[in-house]
Amino acid sequence: MTDYAEGFSDFQEAFCASPTEGSAEDAICLSYAYTADVAAGLDVFYLLFAAAMVFFMQAGFAMLCAGSVRQKNVKNIMLKNILDACGGALGFWSVGYAFAYGGAVPEKKGFIGNSGFFLANMTSGGELIGWFFQFAFAATAATIVAGTVAERCKFEAYLCYSIMLTGFVYPVVVYSIWSSSGFLSAFNSKPAFGVGMHDFAGSGVVHMTGGCTALIAAKILGPRIGRFYDSDGNELPEPHSFPPHSVALQCLGTFILWVGWYGFNPGSTLAIAAEGTADVAALCAVTTTIAAAAGAVSAIFTDMFLYRRKTGETAYDITMAMNGALSGLVGITAGCSIVAPWASFVIGIVAGWTYIFWSNLLVKLKIDDAVDAIPVHFGNGIWGCIAVGLFAEPTRVINAYGDNGQFGWFYMWGRGSGDGKLLLAQICGVLWITGWVGIIMTPYFHLLNILALFRVDSLEEEVGLDISHHKGAAYDLEGPTEETKEKFEISRSQRKLEVPADDEA
Repeated sequence: MTDYAEGFSDFQEAFCASPTEGSAEDAICLSYAYTADVAAGLDVFYLLFAAAMVFFMQAGFAMLCAGSVRQKNVKNIMLKNILDACGGALGFWSVGYAFAYGGAVPEKKGFIGNSGFFLANMTSGGELIGWFFQFAFAATAATIVAGTVAERCKFEAYLCYSIMLTGFVYPVVVYSIWSSSGFLSAFNSKPAFGVGMHDFAGSGVVHMTGGCTALIAAKILGPRIGRFYDSDGNELPEPHSFPPHSVALQCLGTFILWVGWYGFNPGSTLAIAAEGTADVAALCAVTTTIAAAAGAVSAIFTDMFLYRRKTGETAYDITMAMNGALSGLVGITAGCSIVAPWASFVIGIVAGWTYIFWSNLLVKLKIDDAVDAIPVHFGNGIWGCIAVGLFAEPTRVINAYGDNGQFGWFYMWGRGSGDGKLLLAQICGVLWITGWVGIIMTPYFHLLNILALFRVDSLEEEVGLDISHHKGAAYDLEGPTEETKEKFEISRSQRKLEVPADDEA
């Protein structure tokens, strides 16, 4: 808020302290109150719309995951996506939101929230819509893991993990970076390094948290049978790829996620009626679009070039285009409100390369990620946070966060300073998220594994989780029986015999 706006607010409060009923002053004050109510209602509607778009991303994740797995596991992965939303809603309603924001004030620092459990004493539209918007983000963090552990994770383990992540692990990350009392928060009165971590829409908070959890889960769970080792445990000469059963569903899911990101990033202004928020939201939409497009182009053409060098042939992989676009979206999420459009192009290009690097690294480490969620979300979540420390443009930082004198490292060099406090804050945020998720989720997944609650047995995995866990396959691929076909052929031949000749007509 500008000094002018603050001064006008003070004038309005003094002017409307005790107006005479029916007077001109009273009419003016009533119009002020009405305008404030309309602005508040507009902000609630804006967040409702943005949160609905973010929640619709669940459908995108479901389609992307369903298309990426083999047809014998489609029901299982779809159900896990549905229960992500259910578990996320219950976990975030009961304790998650309280841990994430409860009792936060700018004058203090803490580790975790401590009030607002089960949304107690939250009755206003602004408070309730705030919970709905933040729940949609929590559900997104949880569903990232679904694709990574697909085709071999037990249903019970997945539900336990979803509630754990949205109810405790993710909220602590949120409190530390997004609440006003977080020790890395840019909204605290005494932010870390004088600037705090700038993660506008969640490259670190949402995507790194989900991606790091997916990495730990995939490592402990182990690869699918036949991916890196044969049924006897012998290492394969070359890793075996399992082709997706529906590229159409993959592409549909990618487009749904891209559209949903326009609620994810612009919606993170949390308001639209306040001064300057519309400008920030518009910038977010532009940078989001450019980064996604650049990521897709970067990934597909880089992969094409590498493939041509290896084989001498030219081929374009649509999976690279889809995951490249998603990588660009993740990479721009932290800085969508504070980088220039040209910088979002650079961030998208590097995001495509980052995806390819992490995807190849996982194969070398024999970590099986069924949908490449770890390279997209964890790898590019890290890149998105670091990119802010490099490309945060002064004017846009002031518009979104206020003037703390700390901007992207490249801009600081341009000012003759070279001060890297913002970059340092971003690096500390990356280390904090990775460390916190690792410390909590590693023993948690090991415990599930020790209790035999984590992975299905080999026979269930080979026959498919749809048949072994969900009462049958997702698709009815059974055609007519041979007996039925034979009867039809006899019937058709008899009809041909009954057709009168032309000379008899």
